[in-house]
Amino acid sequence: MPAERDYYEVLGVSRTASAEEIRKAYKRLAAKYHPDRNQGDDEAIERFKEVQEAAEVLSDADKRARYDRFGHEGVRGGARSAGAQDLGDIFGAFGDLFEGVFNSGGGGRGGRGAGARGETLQAQVRIDLTEAFQGCRRELRFSRNEPCDKCQGSGCRPGTSPSTCSTCRGHGQVVQSQGFFRMQTTCPACRGRGTVVKDPCTDCRGQGRGMKEVVREVSIPAGIDTGMQLCLRGEGEAGLNGGPRGDLYVNVEVRRHPLFQRDGQDLMYRMPITFAQAALGAEIEIPTLKGKETLKVRPGTQPGEVNRLKGFGMPDPRGASMKSGDLLVEIQVEVPRKLSADQEELLRKLAELDHKDVMPQRKTFFEQVKAFFSGDSEDEED
Repeated sequence: MPAERDYYEVLGVSRTASAEEIRKAYKRLAAKYHPDRNQGDDEAIERFKEVQEAAEVLSDADKRARYDRFGHEGVRGGARSAGAQDLGDIFGAFGDLFEGVFNSGGGGRGGRGAGARGETLQAQVRIDLTEAFQGCRRELRFSRNEPCDKCQGSGCRPGTSPSTCSTCRGHGQVVQSQGFFRMQTTCPACRGRGTVVKDPCTDCRGQGRGMKEVVREVSIPAGIDTGMQLCLRGEGEAGLNGGPRGDLYVNVEVRRHPLFQRDGQDLMYRMPITFAQAALGAEIEIPTLKGKETLKVRPGTQPGEVNRLKGFGMPDPRGASMKSGDLLVEIQVEVPRKLSADQEELLRKLAELDHKDVMPQRKTFFEQVKAFFSGDSEDEED
């Protein structure tokens, strides 16, 4: 008999892994090795059984403690092996973690002839920051499977009906046994429907549905940010065998704004002012997403100082009653690259009052040439 693998190794987690880490590892591996996705692959089925067994022990605090202390012998007699469980037991231990994960294979836990839920679809929408601030509506165009008009989704030629599946006898599930393992899986012949189409519809070729373009309008809430998703329930693919529709997830991208930078619900605006405005103070009109506002710059404001305008940031997308973010105005003092003669004279007087050394006035090109030939081109020292 082959040596039993360490349960932590099976799930690919450390011995100090949290319950959440074990839960995520099980979800990932069960999805990868599930029989519905690996039909005819005996190795994948064995790995699935192994993953189930490891998850059953490590997700139970008492069993995990016994396993950590005594190894496989500590849990061998405490409960029946996960491989001998009904799939519903192991799914139940993890709540509705796998609800809808394996729907593409058929009826799942829905019972005899249960319709398979339609696949989930994704779409993307791009909006401007001003639209994200106010909220907006967008029209989406996408393709999805719709019930066939000719056979009304049955997959059968009009006037005929599906036949009971001879493999599962209409149950939609089959039981596979190997040693002490007993596993219930979706019937590979009818994919969980419990019925098979012997005389298929000529339009959909027995699929019961076909691809069509649809148009839907989505309402985008104010305050939404890049990376957030909107879920439109029942707007995904049509289900099989009368099953419910899947959902449509809309991924939102907010374009960069030329003036405002976003940090969560807060906005930042870099405002350039002159040296005189920073030194003497000023009242300056600034843009906000709500309109124009007057900002009071106090005398002696330093470069890089930040003024906060409360409530002028982005609203909370969870609801209008939530608090909005702020607008952070960062002061940037601009230094002019060119000065008029009057400006230069005033600044030199200011430098003298401050007792600060500044560069001497530049001579014109002709003055420099004249000084060179007269022998006065050397720098004079104070």
